[in-house]
Order: sequence, then C-alpha cells, then structure tokens
Amino acid sequence: MVKRSAQMAIKPPRDPQDVGYTWPTVLAVAVHLLVVLFSLVSLPSSTAEPDSSSIVQATFVSTETFTDQAQQTTDQQAALNSSTDPDEAEPAPEPDASEQEALQQQADEAAAREEAQARAEEQARELQEARAQAEAEAQRREEEAQRLAEQQELEAQAREEAQREAEAEAQRQREAEAEAQRQREAEAEAQRQREAEAEAQRQREAEAEAQRQREAEAEAQRQREAEAEAQRQREAEAEAQRQREAEAAMQRQLEGEAQAAANAQQAQQAANDFINIVRRAVEQAWLIPVGASDAMSATIQVRLGPSGEVLLTTIASSSGDSAFDRSAMQAVEHAAPFSELRDLPAEQQRNLRQFNLRFTPGDVR
Repeated sequence: MVKRSAQMAIKPPRDPQDVGYTWPTVLAVAVHLLVVLFSLVSLPSSTAEPDSSSIVQATFVSTETFTDQAQQTTDQQAALNSSTDPDEAEPAPEPDASEQEALQQQADEAAAREEAQARAEEQARELQEARAQAEAEAQRREEEAQRLAEQQELEAQAREEAQREAEAEAQRQREAEAEAQRQREAEAEAQRQREAEAEAQRQREAEAEAQRQREAEAEAQRQREAEAEAQRQREAEAEAQRQREAEAAMQRQLEGEAQAAANAQQAQQAANDFINIVRRAVEQAWLIPVGASDAMSATIQVRLGPSGEVLLTTIASSSGDSAFDRSAMQAVEHAAPFSELRDLPAEQQRNLRQFNLRFTPGDVR
C-alpha cells in the first residue's frame, strides 16, 4: 500500500522531447510522398516539343497505381514477345512510326514507374527504419522513465526511511532529555536535601556556638567584674599614689619655683651687669659726630659670638643721619670683644648673644 501510494504521489518528470511518434511518422510519410511526386513531375509526358510557356501540372498517383500499371506493361510486353515467336506466330506487319513511338513511350513510362516503385520501396524501408528507431527510442525513453521512476521510488523510500530514523532519533533524544531532566531533578532534590541537612547542622552548630558564647560571655562578665573590682582597687591605690605624688610635686614645684625665681633673679642681675659692662665699654669707644643733637637717636642690633666677639651689627632704627648711625656701629665694633660673656652660664650666654643698643648723644642704652 505504501509503495502504490508512493508511485501515485511521485510521477516521473516528463521529457520535453518525449512528444510521441504520431506526428513525426505522418511528416515522414508526407515528405516521402512529396519526393515521389517531384520525381514523377520530372518525367517526359509526350514526344512533342514542350512549350516553354506551358504550365506543368502534377497529379498525385499512389504507389499501388504505379505497381498495377507496371504489371500491365510487363504483361503487354510478354504478349508482344510471344506473338512474335517465329515458330508459333505468323510475321506481323511492320508497325508504323507512330505505333513504335507509342510503344517506346509506354516502355519508358513503365521503366519510370518501376524506378518510382523502387524509390517508393526504398523510402518505405527508410520509413520502416525510422519507425523502428523511433520505437527503439520510445522504448529507451520508457525504460529511462521506468528507471527514473524506480530511482525516485527508491529515493522516496530512502527519504521515508531517513524520516523514520530521524523521528526515531528525535524520540530517543526526547527520551534522553526526559531522562536527563529526571536525573537533574533527582540531583536537585538530593542537593536540596543535602542543603537542608547542612542548614540543620549549621543551626545546631550555631545554637551550640551561641550556648558556648553565652557561657563564655558569662564567664567573661564574671572575669570583667572581678577585673573591674581589682581595677577599682588599683585605681584607688593609684589615685592615692597620684595624690601623694601631686602633693610631693607641688612641694617640689613650689621649691623649684622659688629656686627658679632666685635663679632668674640672679640671671637677670647677671644680664643687667653684662649689659651695663657692654654699655660702658661702648660709651667709652663712641665718638659722637660733631653737630649731633640730643634729639637724635639710633638703635643698633648686635650679634655676638661664643667668646663675646662681634659677629654682626645692623641698624634696627636709623637716626636719619648716616654719620651718626655709622659712628654708633663703629663704637660697638671698637668696644668688642666682650669676654665677660664667657663667665655667664650657658643658658644666659645664649640669651645675651643678641641684643639692641640705643644711642643718643646724652646716653647709650
């Protein structure tokens, strides 16, 4: 049933050249008849001279007519020959020229008909061969069509088989995917169970850890309270110690302040003494310029070295008279070095290595 439906569904493609043999056969017969017709037209029809202006007309004569006329001509010639036999017939009278010409014409026509019959038979053989070739070609085309139909049927069967295999493969794939899906779902369920068990284990561990932490916190709280109590005690002892130390420090500070005040007083007295020594030495070395008024004043900044030598003198405040200012600077340079600086303590030496001196004609400060 499947094969019959496949044959009905799949029709072999028609060859554009396979149009049948009816019309080619008819055309071949017509061509051959036309050839015979033209050969008959070319034969002489009479002994008279043809008129160059006449129109030649041809009439279709079948091959059977030609055959009958040739047979009649042959029979007449045989009768003529038999009548002229010297042993059986009497000598015929001599035919005249017109009768001879007619006989000759009949013989020529008979020969032409025989030749036409031969050509017709040759054409019939060619037509038969052409028909045989056409039938062979038709047979070949039919066999080719049959072979193509069988091939297409095989291809259809192969496609059906491939389709069945594809459907079977698709079914196997669907089953494999379904199996894989079941496996994935089973694995997912197993994973969920493992996660649930792990979560329960973590909760149990968390509760145990929380219990340990609570106990540890309680113990730590007790330790902290004990340490806090001990810390309070230590702080109280430390506070008492600080108070004692503060009282002692206050006492030392008071004593130190008293000593510092005494030392400061001594240092101030030593500084004043050093400045007075410097002022007296500068006053002795100062040559006041002629014409300087008591209203004039200049302040000179002095920087000393460790041994009391003058390192630098600059004008901190000018008097407005360059000669006056220059005389004040020269006075400081001439009065140096101030070796008394080395007799002072180191702290006082650092404080007294830079100072200012104000020069007025009436006094040096």
